[in-house]
Amino acid sequence: MPVKLVCVGRLRERWCNEAAAEYLKRLERLMPVKVMEVRDEPEAEGEALERALRAREGERILKCLSPGDYVIALCVDGQPLTSPALARKLDGLFCRGHSQVAFVVGGSLGLGDNVLARAHERMSMSAMTFPHPLARVMLLEQLYRAAKINAGERYHK
Repeated sequence: MPVKLVCVGRLRERWCNEAAAEYLKRLERLMPVKVMEVRDEPEAEGEALERALRAREGERILKCLSPGDYVIALCVDGQPLTSPALARKLDGLFCRGHSQVAFVVGGSLGLGDNVLARAHERMSMSAMTFPHPLARVMLLEQLYRAAKINAGERYHK
C-alpha cells in the first residue's frame, strides 16, 4: 500500500538529500512512498504571527491530502511508537482498508491547528526536538524498517 509524506520545506543539505534518496530507493520494492513538499514560511517573531504562518503552511499541506488519507502528524506531543509497533500499525491500517497513509512533517514553526485537526493521530519520533529535514530522514528509515518487518525480512536492531 502506498504511503505519502507531506513535508514542509525542501531538503537543502546534501547529506539529507542523499540519505532520503537512499531510503526511498530501498523502499521501492517494499512500499511505495511518495514525498510531497510544500513551501515553508519564514520564521517570525510573536506567537500570533507564528500561528498565522503555521495556518498558511497548513493550507498548503491540506491541499496535498486526499479525502481518504489516514493522516498521521509528527508531533513532539504525539504517541511514541517502537519500530515493531509502527510496523503493526501500518499493517493494521492497510488491512482495515485504508488505501493510503499520509505522514505530515512540519517545518521549523511546527504544524498548524488546521493540520492537527485533520490528523487521525499524532506520532512522536522522540521527546527530543529534531530539525525537520532530519525528522524526514528518520521517518523514511523507520518506514523502511517497518516494511522489512512486515515483509518478514531481517533488519538489524
